[in-house]
Amino acid sequence: ATSRAYAARYNERFSENTDLVGLGLANIGAGLSGTFVVNGSPTKTQMVDSAGGRSQLSLLFTAAIVLLVLLFLTGPLAYMPEAVLSAVVFLIGIDLIDIQGMKRIYAQRRSEFWVALITTLMVVFVGVEQGIILAIVLSLIDHTRRGYRPKNVVIVPAESGQLHARPAATRAQALPGLLIYRFTHSMYYANAEQLSEEITDLANNSEPALRWLCLDASSVDDVDYSAAETLRSLFAILKDKGVRLVVAQVLDDVREESRYELHQLFGEDAFYDTLDDVLEDYRAQTGTDSGDRS
Repeated sequence: ATSRAYAARYNERFSENTDLVGLGLANIGAGLSGTFVVNGSPTKTQMVDSAGGRSQLSLLFTAAIVLLVLLFLTGPLAYMPEAVLSAVVFLIGIDLIDIQGMKRIYAQRRSEFWVALITTLMVVFVGVEQGIILAIVLSLIDHTRRGYRPKNVVIVPAESGQLHARPAATRAQALPGLLIYRFTHSMYYANAEQLSEEITDLANNSEPALRWLCLDASSVDDVDYSAAETLRSLFAILKDKGVRLVVAQVLDDVREESRYELHQLFGEDAFYDTLDDVLEDYRAQTGTDSGDRS
C-alpha cells in the first residue's frame, strides 16, 4: 500500500512482486539471524521522501546511517526522552494525512470517500491490518453493488450514421423491428435477473414489435453458469414470441472459455463480429429500410 501510494504521487511504476520478494528474503534473513521482523513502514518512507530521497541510493544511505547509529550511538540515544521519539514519529505521521486528496475523492467518487474515511477510522482506533482488511471488504462490496445493477443501453444509429448509446428504458430501435441491447458488465448470478427483466421488457413493450433482438456483448468479459442458464431461458422466450436472438462482438476470451454450448443453441449464424454486420444482414433478410427508425 505504501509503495502504491508513493508511486502514484510521483507518477512512477512499481512492482508489487518485487517488493514482496524483497520483504520475504529480508524476513528469511531476519529469522536466521534472530533480528526484528522486516516490514514496509509508511513513516520511514515519509522520512526518506521528505529528506529528498528519490532513488534506491537514498535507501542505501539510510541503511548505512541506521547501521552507524546501532554501532556507535545507542548509548546517547538511551538518554533521549521517549516523548521526543514519539514527537518525531507523530510529526512524520501528520505529513501522511492528505486532506486535499480526501476532498478530491469526495468530489469525484462519494462511495470511495466513505470507504477511505471508514478505513482511516479503523486504522486510527483499531489497527493497520484490520483497516486494510476492512478496506478490501468494503471495496469488494462497492464493486459488487455496481455490477449488481449495471447501466445497460440500447444502440442506435445517429443521423451521421455513427452508432451511439441511449438508455435501455427508451427501447429505441436501430431499425424498425431490430433492437440492439448492450449489457455493460460481466454476466453473473447477481445481475442475471436484471438481464432477464430488461430483455423481456424490451421484447414485450417495443414499438414496432421486434423481429430481431441483438445482444451486444462487447462489454461482457465473463459469463458464469447462472447467466448462461438465463440466456438459454431468454432464447426460448424470444423464440416463442417470434423474435430472433442474435449476439454481436463477443470477446475472444469469452468465446474461447465458454463451455455452455450457446453456439449450438443459438446457431452459428446468430453470432456476428460487428454491429454493422448485424444491421446489414437484418436489412438483407427482412428488406427493411433505415429511413423509418424508432
